[in-house]
Amino acid sequence: MADHPGPSLERGTSVSCPRGPDGGIPRATMQTVCMASQLSPAVAANGLTKSYGPLEAVRGISFAIAPSECYGFLGRNGAGKTTTMKMIYCRIARTSGTLDVLGLDAAVSAREIKSRIGVVTQENALDQELTVMENLLVYGSFFGLRQAEAEKRARSLLAMMSLTGKERAKYKELSGGMRRRLVIARALVNEPELLVLDEPTTGLDPQARLMVWETLNGLRDRGLTLIITTHYMEEAARLCDRIAVMEEGRIFAEDTPAGLVQRFAAAEVLEVIAEPAHADALAQTEAFDGLVRRRERHGDVTYLYTDDNRALLARMAQAGLDSRRHVARVATLEDVFLNITGRGLGE
Repeated sequence: MADHPGPSLERGTSVSCPRGPDGGIPRATMQTVCMASQLSPAVAANGLTKSYGPLEAVRGISFAIAPSECYGFLGRNGAGKTTTMKMIYCRIARTSGTLDVLGLDAAVSAREIKSRIGVVTQENALDQELTVMENLLVYGSFFGLRQAEAEKRARSLLAMMSLTGKERAKYKELSGGMRRRLVIARALVNEPELLVLDEPTTGLDPQARLMVWETLNGLRDRGLTLIITTHYMEEAARLCDRIAVMEEGRIFAEDTPAGLVQRFAAAEVLEVIAEPAHADALAQTEAFDGLVRRRERHGDVTYLYTDDNRALLARMAQAGLDSRRHVARVATLEDVFLNITGRGLGE
């Protein structure tokens, strides 16, 4: 695997990005992230757009991804995540703006970029008539690998993906998790500097999803730059150093997972299920001043964001507010997305 120029961005590093008047991040803000940290970005976009006729799928987004970083695009279906990824791995051309991948203009050097990256699309796209080993060898031939070298890399990758012993198995003989890990192995045959994964665990059962997460964490720990799209909050929190929250083709917030929760939610959340009159009282009372950092109401559930649920429940009891039907929990990226967009990922 090729060495990356410049220092890597340390996990947990927070990047503060002020939002513009439309709620999105200003175009010129994120292009300076790597420059300010003296990094040579693995991927850098500024004012990036993609339109299909009158439809604006991506609407002027800017971001910078550091070498060895795991960067995630989080959003609902139709938010523009996959379109952004397709522009990064040169499947489609941008409409306007700039996009550099590994220091190369994606509009000019698509062939070279493709030779230096690995891609895992939403669909497995494996040849169902070939064995596991044959799938890897055929893919390796696309990069000009000699048979001996391709076999050496294939066996190493199968061991890494816990697929040793499956060399002669056909596609239909593999479980969903095995198929997904094989797709990741195939994307690594050319020893890429950057791995792009679009919804890497969609459709997998929880155990298979955990195995894929372990694989990706291992690749990240080896220094490989990862870019993923996902609508799984836990996946984003487990894997990503930084996350860009996308909605309607825009990036509305970008930070570390912990930074997003701190900025757009709080340490804890008290969900109170109440009748309309009681919910109005929860929303209007001044008894929570100093305890509640943010309030949201969706249907019959009022979300009270606080740093201390126990203190908040005690304050509610003192104020004579019924809290018998409640859920006290820690805040998550789901709360971040709800507070930023007003909708959950499943809506």
